[in-house]
Amino acid sequence: MVPGTKMLIRVHPENPGQRQIIHVVNTLEEGGIIIYPTDSVYAMGCDISNNRALEKLARIKGKNPKNPGFSFIFSDLRQISDYSKPLDKTTFKLLKRNLPGPFTFILPASNQVPKMFKNRKKTIGVRIPACNVTRAIVQKLGRPLLTTSIHDEDEIIDYITDPELIFKKYQGVVDLVVDGGPGNNHPTTIVDCTGDEPVVIREGLGVLQY
Repeated sequence: MVPGTKMLIRVHPENPGQRQIIHVVNTLEEGGIIIYPTDSVYAMGCDISNNRALEKLARIKGKNPKNPGFSFIFSDLRQISDYSKPLDKTTFKLLKRNLPGPFTFILPASNQVPKMFKNRKKTIGVRIPACNVTRAIVQKLGRPLLTTSIHDEDEIIDYITDPELIFKKYQGVVDLVVDGGPGNNHPTTIVDCTGDEPVVIREGLGVLQY
């Protein structure tokens, strides 16, 4: 654990305070794992530039660090270009029309992504949430977050929506829980853009605008 950061920190959902955001970013830069709000469900994430944090996040989720299946959270469309292959006009317009929003777009990965995971990963999951807290964190960090949703063990409720319950469950596992208010109980809509036409492979909170 990162010293002194096993805590719950409250951040205003509409106007995140700089002091709180700096604390969150410091935790990430020191290799911490955080839980934070998005425009869909609460998520768990780390700084993509920290290999130890990436491996720790994979262990928490029971995934292979070389192929964990996590997505990336970006602050804007410009940031995506470093991690995906150049987008054609149709795909770019689709992303611009729907982001920020509760979507995960699957795109062809640039050469940068396989280097990070030490594998031959050919795709990347892209998120730009319509959530001021998330985007403030990514903007201050200056690079994307590696992200994965957190699930509830309840058979009916898939996702925990109460930040305090999230903290009680994960305070011995992660370094920081960011309370940005109640979360949603519906995941993102996943759209595969690696083929000739975009394909919705999971219906979620987002309604795709073509």
